[in-house]
Amino acid sequence: MKRLILITSPPASGKTYVSKQLAKKLKNVVYLDKDTLIVLSKQIFAVAGQEYNRSSDFFEKNIRNYEYEAIVALALEALEYDDIVLINAPFTREIRDEKYMADLKSKLALINTKLTVIWVQTDVEVCKQRMISRNSDRDKWKLEHWAEYVAGVNFEIPHELNDPTCKDDLLIFENSSPLEFEESMDRIVRIIET
Repeated sequence: MKRLILITSPPASGKTYVSKQLAKKLKNVVYLDKDTLIVLSKQIFAVAGQEYNRSSDFFEKNIRNYEYEAIVALALEALEYDDIVLINAPFTREIRDEKYMADLKSKLALINTKLTVIWVQTDVEVCKQRMISRNSDRDKWKLEHWAEYVAGVNFEIPHELNDPTCKDDLLIFENSSPLEFEESMDRIVRIIET
């Protein structure tokens, strides 16, 4: 059976590093990163004469959902050609939206594909320090308005996705320290490959 892996979490939890390292360890995997679409999003902001702010109402209304639609469409197409597709993207709203997740699972069932969500669990303060370290323009507003930003982000594990009868529908990747990272990587690779 084929598999779609969503690596999800709030920004700066280490999704990209976790995703790339996991993709290297798995066999027959296509790696997709939603951040690849940012170049298109920046152009939309520029053409519309809007300040580049991925937390703005303009982004929410005109860009955000289309980025997700595009990356999932790319993944579904890639599953025609390989066994595993891994998407690195926050999916913070989508994974808590029962209808969205049910629709995605239905689409995957039609192509004999299993969904695995990997939630990267990282301490909030570690996320802040990683944002500061990566010094990216996409984090400028978040860092300048940290309390407001954090108040609007759900850092809780999406336990509602966990079906007790399934061992690999929701996997938690602990990522607040190098030791947690190594232990989580070994555990999750074993689960996915068995």
